[in-house]
Amino acid sequence: MAEIIQKDGTWTFDGDTVRIVPGKDKGVSLLRKALGEVAVPLGALAGISFEAGRRSGRLRLRLREGADPLLQITGGRLGDSSYPYLLTVDKDRSGVAEYFVDEVRNALVVEQVEPGPVDRYLLPSPALPITVSAGDASITFDGERIRLEWNWKTEESKSSGGPRTLALSEVEAVEWLPSAGLENGYLRFLTSRAPVSTPPKYDPHAVDLYGFRKDPLMALVGAAVVARLPHPRAASAGLTAAPAAAPGLIKSAASTTDTADTAAASGDDHDALLRRLRELGELHQAGILTAEEFSTAKQAILKRL
Repeated sequence: MAEIIQKDGTWTFDGDTVRIVPGKDKGVSLLRKALGEVAVPLGALAGISFEAGRRSGRLRLRLREGADPLLQITGGRLGDSSYPYLLTVDKDRSGVAEYFVDEVRNALVVEQVEPGPVDRYLLPSPALPITVSAGDASITFDGERIRLEWNWKTEESKSSGGPRTLALSEVEAVEWLPSAGLENGYLRFLTSRAPVSTPPKYDPHAVDLYGFRKDPLMALVGAAVVARLPHPRAASAGLTAAPAAAPGLIKSAASTTDTADTAAASGDDHDALLRRLRELGELHQAGILTAEEFSTAKQAILKRL
C-alpha cells in the first residue's frame, strides 16, 4: 500500500483504489470538506502526476472523461482550491509523492486501463439527501425531488411564486457556471417547459450565484442530480445509463476483455499473474509497450508473485 499524509489531506492506494480524505486544515475548501472521503477506482483514472515546486509540490489525479459526475457538471471550471483530486505536498515529502505516482502508474499499466472516455459514471454522486444554501436560494435534493427556496436576495418576480419543486423526471439537463469578475454564476435545471433564455436572476429553475465562499457547494447539488440523469455518452449512443456504482464494484474497462483473468489477478492468483506477464511480453514484442513500460509492469507483477 502507498500512502501520503499531508495537512491538505491523505491519499492511500491499495492497488485497486485511490482513497482521498480531505484534511482538517483551515485552508481546505468547503467543497472538499463537504464532499468528504472519495474512493477513485483504478478504472476511472486516466493518469497521475506530481508537479514539484520550490516550496511545495502538487499531486494530481487525472480522471477519464465522463467518469465523475462532479467533473461532468463543472466542466473543467472548478478552481484548484476546490478540486478534490489535487493534493498539496510539502517539499520534504516529494519523494513519497513520486513513489505514490510510480505505484499508481504501475497498476494502470498492469491492468491495461485505457485513458479514454467512458459511457457511465464510475464514481458515486455526493451523498443524499443534500441541502446547500448559497446565492439567492437554498436547494434540497433527495434523489427524486429538487426543492428551491428563496431568500431575501431573490428578485421579487422570481420569489413571488413561492418555493419551487421539480421532479427528477422533469429535468433534462443541469448547467453550472462559477462567477467570474463582475459576472454572476448560476446553477440551472433545464426542463422542456421552461425557456432557457431567462437570466438566472429571474429564472425560478435557477440559483443566481454571486461569487461568495459557499457558492462552489452548489456544484455538489448539480453533481448529485447529473449522476441520476442519462450519461451524455450513453444517451448519444442510445444506451440505458447505469446508476453510479459503489467504488468497490467498479472494474477496469480494459479488464473486461478477460473476466476470468481479472478476477483471478485481483486475488493475486499465481497462474493469472503469469498469464498477465506473458501478455505483457507479447505487447512488448509487438511494439505496443516500450522497453521501459514493459520493465515497470513486469516488476509490479513480480512483486505480487
